[in-house]
Amino acid sequence: MITALRGAYLSYTGNPFESEDAPCHRFESDGLIVIENGVISHAGAYDQTDLPAGVVPEQIRDGLIMPGFIDAHVHYPQLPIIGAHGKQLLDWLDHYVFPTEQRYDDPAFARSIARIFLREELRAGVTTPITFCTVHPESVEAYFEEAARLGMRTGAGKVLMDRNAPAALRDTAQSGYDQSKALASRWHGRDRLFYAITPRFAPTSSAAQLELAGALRREIEGVYLQTHLAETHAEIAWVRQLFPARRDYLDVYDHYGLVGPRCLFGHAIHLNEREWRRLAESGAAIVHCPTSNLFLGSGLFNLRRAMVSANPVRTALGSDIGAGTSFSPLATVAEAYKIALLRGESLTAHQAFYLATLGSARAIDQDRHIGAIEAGKDADLVVLDFDASPLLAARQRFADSLEERLFVLMTIGGERVVRATYVAGRRCYDRDDRAYVAAAAST
Repeated sequence: MITALRGAYLSYTGNPFESEDAPCHRFESDGLIVIENGVISHAGAYDQTDLPAGVVPEQIRDGLIMPGFIDAHVHYPQLPIIGAHGKQLLDWLDHYVFPTEQRYDDPAFARSIARIFLREELRAGVTTPITFCTVHPESVEAYFEEAARLGMRTGAGKVLMDRNAPAALRDTAQSGYDQSKALASRWHGRDRLFYAITPRFAPTSSAAQLELAGALRREIEGVYLQTHLAETHAEIAWVRQLFPARRDYLDVYDHYGLVGPRCLFGHAIHLNEREWRRLAESGAAIVHCPTSNLFLGSGLFNLRRAMVSANPVRTALGSDIGAGTSFSPLATVAEAYKIALLRGESLTAHQAFYLATLGSARAIDQDRHIGAIEAGKDADLVVLDFDASPLLAARQRFADSLEERLFVLMTIGGERVVRATYVAGRRCYDRDDRAYVAAAAST
């Protein structure tokens, strides 16, 4: 099957953190993207492209096509508590997260939340989320079933948690290993899905459980690992008490073979220099979660140290729903910009949109498939509307460059900017299609 989109498109070709002056993106004001069986077969200027016989391109007027956004750290089971008031991390877990997550042994409930969650990700232009599930295998099955139905490229994993949690949410080192291996056998590498070994964070896993998590990582080819790292000072102090023999927080994971490529560490706000260097040399990735970090008062992530240093660390963006307060990657990068300013630094629009697309794709080791508009990449795309509201339309008239127009989108745009989202070339969300909106609402 061959389809095509005609319209303005923007795709990054390099890292704008490395040099703000060097060209690092491709912008076509009148571009053509040809899609064959869900994969981009050609992308370029419309007037320099011969369309395949019989193919009439879909016209994207007054919008901007970009690669689909990536949400590299999120908790789909926490959707029911997004916006819950008034706690910092450890109290927030006890008061909101753990009571809510106990409901996910019910497959019907898990499926209903997974369906809403994925609908909201697509509404926000996210085509690749990587999510924590709960300790229940049912929560993983429900998520992957819904994601497979939509044809999405996404990762997920069963939380491993055998201590310091309510009894209803604890597994054992062995049952966590057995269930994770069975789930990975069923879903990892199937369609566009991948599995992530998921210890919630070091305090809720015993040494035996972390050791078996390391064994899983060695046994399953191409598997991911996701967890949390150095989100708050209180958390770091707790880890020091629980693992006194380890040099620092990262060393706990490293000791059990959980640091390396495709290992994703959420937050990483309060790292020492040794931890920064080890993350860089290992090829592991940090996931910056700005709205969550601000909502819980966890701290100000050092994005400049991550991206602009002698030993940079792969860095992706995450919404961290439900401590995060918005599904929108535009809201996420807007808060990243404010955090940078509070640290006396800055974040340009091109740097922000690079992080939301190609930068995150590189960080999560999926850039061979996604993150750019070019031949051979999956046709996971988002269409942004510069005139999504009267205010945006008025403000855009005073913008004198592409970068300024992008900056306006990220600072005052939000989810309403997303006009359409395509997964493997198929339109899965259309803001202006009433039939779609009604169907989505009914789920």
